[in-house]
Amino acid sequence: MNFENDKRVILTLDAGGTNFVFTAMQGGREIVEPFSLPSRADNLEACLGQLVTGFGRVREQVPVLPSAISFAFPGPADYENGIIGDLPNFPSFRGGIPLGPFLKRKFGIPVFINNDGSLFAYGEAMAGALPEVNRRLAEAGSPKRYRNLLGITFGTGFGAGVVTGGELLLGDNGVGGDIWCFRNKKYRDCIAEEGVSIRAVKRVYRELSGDRTDLTPKEIADICNGKRPGDQAAARQAFAELGEVAGDAIAMADTIVDGLVVIGGGVAHSSDLIFPSLVAEMNSKLKMFSGDEVGHMQMRVYNLEDPAQFADFVKGGAVKINIPGTDEQVDYDPVKRVGVVRTRMGASAAISMGAYVYALNHLG
Repeated sequence: MNFENDKRVILTLDAGGTNFVFTAMQGGREIVEPFSLPSRADNLEACLGQLVTGFGRVREQVPVLPSAISFAFPGPADYENGIIGDLPNFPSFRGGIPLGPFLKRKFGIPVFINNDGSLFAYGEAMAGALPEVNRRLAEAGSPKRYRNLLGITFGTGFGAGVVTGGELLLGDNGVGGDIWCFRNKKYRDCIAEEGVSIRAVKRVYRELSGDRTDLTPKEIADICNGKRPGDQAAARQAFAELGEVAGDAIAMADTIVDGLVVIGGGVAHSSDLIFPSLVAEMNSKLKMFSGDEVGHMQMRVYNLEDPAQFADFVKGGAVKINIPGTDEQVDYDPVKRVGVVRTRMGASAAISMGAYVYALNHLG
């Protein structure tokens, strides 16, 4: 899609339990200065009023009539029909709130709502990591190209989304691509998110260091890097354990997707502390009863933030092989491989881009 030249305007929203941040996009970029309003999540009438006020204010600032509203909103939800379920951080949303139909009646334009992990993946596939990696492969003379992407966010939760061949995976229940509730590798009776989130980094550091101070992941990362006093070994292990648990879940998910993995979210700023154990886990071995070992994945996984690994990733194993009975040769690359890369757009920008392109695709 040539969305850079598309003149249609889409109103977007970054919805959080504390604040709503409103903006509008045209031609693949923001065209108004984003502004925020308190979400008033504890009062349904007030919350809906803030949404109407915010979108109304944006509509007044755009140069043409907007074509749609499109944004991410936390689940559980029936996204296809725009109905939001019982949200922990939106106590006034109980019993199913038809947010999409409500906004459509107010503004008279289509309304699209989706999961933030899905829209993050879509934004990265359309204008972020996927085209960037393919461009770098082309510049290096590699014939390899990627069409599929698994987007992952490390933050308050363990978000995910899947794009295959340019299409966003939604699923029949609106939860396509969700992996937060996969089994946790280290704590088998817990979900993966308990080991892949802000609270996981904080918990592991407290347990290993004995420090009861409520440090943020950024502060724990500063301890790792010697910028703040603290237990450096415990801090490094906190991020390494997140990488290990995430790597196990991502390996299972990407075995199905077979695509590039892009990681964003607040905790992803510490990718240098997370990626080594994450990639190592994805490249680990599993046993068979015969005693043989096989890879956790069929593909070799590369940390694309490491220049040496990126060079090997580009090189692959390309050779020329003969067509039997002829003098002709064909190219063959026997190395099945995927890469893990950190977002360049940032999670918020990727989600906005995903919401924007999602709306354009559905408008036709």
